[in-house]
Amino acid sequence: MSTLRIATRKSDLALAQARFVGRLVEERLGWKVELVPMSTRGDRLKGPLKEAGGKGLFVKEIEEALLDGRADLAVHSAKDLPALTPGGLELSAFPDRADPRDALVARERGATLAELPSGARVGTGSVRRSALLEAARPDLEVVSLRGNVPTRLAKLDAENLDAVILACAGLDRLGYADRIDERISPDVMLPAVAQGILALETRIGDERTADLRALDDPRAASAAAAERGFLIRVGGDCGVPMAAFAEHREEDRLRVRGLVISLDGKRAAKAECEVPVAEAREAGGRLAAQVLAEGGSDILAELRGASPS
Repeated sequence: MSTLRIATRKSDLALAQARFVGRLVEERLGWKVELVPMSTRGDRLKGPLKEAGGKGLFVKEIEEALLDGRADLAVHSAKDLPALTPGGLELSAFPDRADPRDALVARERGATLAELPSGARVGTGSVRRSALLEAARPDLEVVSLRGNVPTRLAKLDAENLDAVILACAGLDRLGYADRIDERISPDVMLPAVAQGILALETRIGDERTADLRALDDPRAASAAAAERGFLIRVGGDCGVPMAAFAEHREEDRLRVRGLVISLDGKRAAKAECEVPVAEAREAGGRLAAQVLAEGGSDILAELRGASPS
């Protein structure tokens, strides 16, 4: 078997994730692996993502490398993936999900979101987190933040922030678990679609894809199906404050929650359901339709500067 070439972004987190998958490939399939680090337009961008094209900025070059044969497998943070997968490619496996919650990292150790003083400056690069912060704590000052995980942590001091909000999964994977002051309940901050899940992408028809499916975790795959089903129906990207989260309640059932929220956090359309795991993707779509019907369409129309449909 020839070496499996794994395309990945060059950030510390992306490389850690690719190395994790590489170890799984070596241990479970016995294949040799080679990382193919790449710089994407999203990594090079200095301004807001939503003004430059959204989530696809982090995956386009990597998917092109798959399509033209420079790589055999791509490892993505599933929450970075746009709603639609390009022709010729497929999402072939979702390994075990890491902690899906958002994390509060405070300058004053031990602080929680509820305990931050009024007027505290909290940094985030996510419109979802920003809107949910506005809803939970409208007395805080939300500060826009870009950069990789170490850069954002450094900005606690460099930009005089009281706290930053990041993903627990990224901090855990990079060895920063001890920096987390609060793992925020999904009841307060519903996670992003597929947060904490890795997506393995391959070329359709590649003979190795069937073997790579051995890396798939059924619980992560069903959660991803439900949450991405919600994303696809809403048609959201990183400029839309939306969230979806699927939890396994019993062995064969999922609780799925979803919402669309205004940027100022004052209006939210939300819904939830509990369904058999086999209906995960369809449930995500149905839940999105319910959210849209109950006010989500109006919120999205205002965000996009259009008339409600």
